[in-house]
Amino acid sequence: MNVVENAKVTVVGAGSVGTSLAYATLIRGAASEVALYDIAREKVEAEVLDLAHGTQFTGASVSGGADLAVVEGSHVVVITAGAKQQPGQTRLDLAGTNVRILENLLPNLLERAPDAIYVLVTNPVDVMTVAAQRISGLPANRIFGSGTVLDTSRLRWLLAKRAGVSTSSVHAAIVGEHGDTEFALWSQAGIGPVPILDWRGGEPFTPAELEQITDEVRNAAYTVIKGKGATNYAIGLAGARIVEAIVNDERAVLPVSTVLSGIRGLDGIALSLPSIVGGEGAFPIAEAPMSDEEATLLERSADAIRGSLASLGF
Repeated sequence: MNVVENAKVTVVGAGSVGTSLAYATLIRGAASEVALYDIAREKVEAEVLDLAHGTQFTGASVSGGADLAVVEGSHVVVITAGAKQQPGQTRLDLAGTNVRILENLLPNLLERAPDAIYVLVTNPVDVMTVAAQRISGLPANRIFGSGTVLDTSRLRWLLAKRAGVSTSSVHAAIVGEHGDTEFALWSQAGIGPVPILDWRGGEPFTPAELEQITDEVRNAAYTVIKGKGATNYAIGLAGARIVEAIVNDERAVLPVSTVLSGIRGLDGIALSLPSIVGGEGAFPIAEAPMSDEEATLLERSADAIRGSLASLGF
C-alpha cells in the first residue's frame, strides 16, 4: 500500500479514546472517510451524528453504527474498544478482560476488512498487540500497537517546557513497555543538534533531573485519570498521527509497539522501539542504538510483558 487516495479509517470503540481519535483524524485531514463502530447502538449513533454535523469544516465524511458492516472497505482499523483503566489500576491489570474482548472482536473485523492495517490502542497495548497478532495470524508489520508515541510526546513537551524551546526542536523518545517499565533513550536525546546533557540554553540538565522527568512521563496517565477519569485527547492525537503516517506512506519514525522477531534477542513479545511507519505498516529499526544501561532496561520491560503474557496463557 502506497499513499492511499480516499482513505477510509475505522475506529472501533466509541468511548472517550475512540471518539477523540476519530475527531482528531477528521480535523487533521488524515482520511477521506472516518467510520466509528461500537456495540452500544445509541451511543455510537449519537457520536457519529455529532461528528457528522461538523464535516462542513473538515471535508471528510463520517459513517458508523453498531453493525460491523461499517468496517468494510477500511484501509486502517484502529481498535480502542475495551475496559478502561480505573484510578489505582495499572495497564497490565486490564489484560485479561481486554484480551477476551479482542478474541471475540478481531475475527469479525478481519472478515470485513481483510486487507487493512490494524492499530491497537486498547491497554495494555503491548500485551494486546501480541494477542492480536496471534489471534489474527497477520504479519507483525500489519497489526501493531500505538506503543509509546504518546509517552514520547509527553516527554518532548516536558523537555521543551524546561529548556524554553519548541517541542519540534526536541529529539527524544520513550521506548519499551507502554507502562511502568518504560524508559527514555537519553543516550540519543538532544535539543536540535545538541546532546541533552550538553544543553546550555539555560540551566543545564542533570542525570537526576532527567530521571525525574522520566518518572513524570510514566505517571502522567495516572495523574490525568485521577483528575478526570480517563486520558483521551492526547492519545486521540497520537493515534491520528499514526494513521497519517500509514495512509500517506510517510515512512515516519515513530516508537510504535510491534511483535519482535530477533531484534536485540527478543522474540514473540511486543514493545516499542523506533520504527518506520508507512503504507505497509510498521517495521522496527533493528540498529537503533542504546547504551548498555538502556539495553538492560529494555530487557526489564520485556520481562514485565512476558510475565503478563504468561499469566494469560500465551
